[in-house]
Amino acid sequence: MKIYTLFLTSCLAIANASAQTKPAKIDTLFFEDFNGKTLDRSRWNIEITGNTANNEQQAYVDAASTLYLVHNKKAEGAKKGALVIKPLYQPGYTSKEQKHYDFLSARINTRAKFEFTYGTASVRMKMSSGAGLWPAFWALGEGKWPDCGEIDVMETVGDSSWVSHALHGPGYFGNTPLAYRAFFDKGTDVSQWHVYAVDWTPNSLVFKVDDKVTYTVTKEMAEKYGRWAFDNPKFIIVNFALGGGYPNGVNKITFPYFGLSQHSVDLIKARKAKTLVDWVLVTKSKP
Repeated sequence: MKIYTLFLTSCLAIANASAQTKPAKIDTLFFEDFNGKTLDRSRWNIEITGNTANNEQQAYVDAASTLYLVHNKKAEGAKKGALVIKPLYQPGYTSKEQKHYDFLSARINTRAKFEFTYGTASVRMKMSSGAGLWPAFWALGEGKWPDCGEIDVMETVGDSSWVSHALHGPGYFGNTPLAYRAFFDKGTDVSQWHVYAVDWTPNSLVFKVDDKVTYTVTKEMAEKYGRWAFDNPKFIIVNFALGGGYPNGVNKITFPYFGLSQHSVDLIKARKAKTLVDWVLVTKSKP
C-alpha cells in the first residue's frame, strides 16, 4: 500500500507539472506581413501632416517615394515582404498648414481600424543608424495626450548600440521618468533584424528585445507620478521621424538641423536612410 501511495503521488506530481508547463492558448488579434503589392489601407492609415511636434524636421506625406513594399532580395531578409520607410530630402516643401520643411517621411497607424487592450504587440524591424534618425514602433490611446497613454515599444535616435522603451501618461510625459535604454550585445546593433515587443497586462508592461526582457513598468511604479493610463484601447503606429527634441537631447546637435547631423542628412540625400518592417503581430492569451 505504501509503494502504491508513493506511485500515485508521483503520478499526480508529474501530471500537475505537465499541466503547469502546458503552453497557453494564444489568439492572434492582428498580423501584417506586408506581402502585398501595396499597403493594405483597410488596415492602415497613412498620415499626412505638416504640423509636426517635438521640433521634428520632417513632414509626413502619402507618397510612394517615402513608403512602399518590397519583396525577395530587396526585402533584405524579410521572409515574405517588407515595408520600407525612406525619408526624402526635398527642400522648400510647404505643407497645407503653410509650414516649410526640407524633408519628407512617412507615418502609418491602425487608428479606428485595429485597436486593442492588453496582449503582446511585436514587430520585426531593421533600421539605418545616424544621429537624429528616429524610427519608432509604438501604441497610443484615443483622446487628449498624455492622458490617453502612450507605449513606446521601440525608439532609436541614431546611436546604433541601443534602443529605448518608454511610457507617457498624466504626470509622466515628455522627458518621462519611465524610460530605459536597452543596449545590444557586442557585435549587434539596430541595423540588423530584431524583434521588439511589449507584454501588456492590467498591472504591468514588460518590454522585450529578441524575446529577452529588457524593462518592466508596473502600475504601482507609474502611479508614483500620476494616473495609470493603460487600461484603454490603443492603436499601433510605425513612423520615421528626423531630428527633434528627443534626438537633440541625446546628440546635442543644432546644425545643420535641430537634432539631425550632417552625416544623417547626407544619408537621406543619398537615399540610404531607411527603416524596414518585416511584420507586425498582436496576440492575446485566451482566458
